[in-house]
Amino acid sequence: MLLSVNTFVSLDSVMQGPGAPDEDISDGFDRGGWLVPLVTEESDEIVNSWFRKAEAILIGRRTFQMMRAYWSQVTNPDDLVATALNTWPKYVVSQTLSDDDAAWGPTTVVRGDVVDNVRRLKEGSRSAGELQVHGSWRLARTLHDAGLVDIVRILQFPLVVGSGKRLFPEDAAPAGYTVDSSESRVLPNGTVALTLRTSNVGQVDAGSYLVHDGQRIEGAEN
Repeated sequence: MLLSVNTFVSLDSVMQGPGAPDEDISDGFDRGGWLVPLVTEESDEIVNSWFRKAEAILIGRRTFQMMRAYWSQVTNPDDLVATALNTWPKYVVSQTLSDDDAAWGPTTVVRGDVVDNVRRLKEGSRSAGELQVHGSWRLARTLHDAGLVDIVRILQFPLVVGSGKRLFPEDAAPAGYTVDSSESRVLPNGTVALTLRTSNVGQVDAGSYLVHDGQRIEGAEN
């Protein structure tokens, strides 16, 4: 099973509290709700397309609690995201959440070593569907650094938030990606939809430019 990270980010890679001013005010964050004025039918359809590829959802405890508070109230059977989150298998990573506290449709609490548990989830299924991470910035970082992420899907909105939790910190593990052009495009309001497939884990290809006969040429990669 492929593991994908699916998230909203600003131009400066902030992913904290996109949906409401009080969605995530941890660490004093006071700029929540930045995504809402930029949501369009096109961006909603892209999010729906993400969920159509999912077999199960993998999220962190804080994201689980925020999603449950909102999405459990959305009962429209035609709402794909609500149907997915309310009824599809979910795995929530937490060392403190009890099974009773995790009651929201078919939900399993993942305890212990996160990397080992997620690796087993990936390897234990031969399905063509995805194990999808949504939000969950700390979990996404951990799985990226462990080399377990196969696909990164981003909706990058045209604004700078300036502070908040970011998808990739300064000490993130290096990795290379290729752009899936069949799923990537620029929306009319400037939002960029990107689907990135992991190509190199743990390294970044590098090269240099050389001068030959007065002309600049690309040298060999290092």
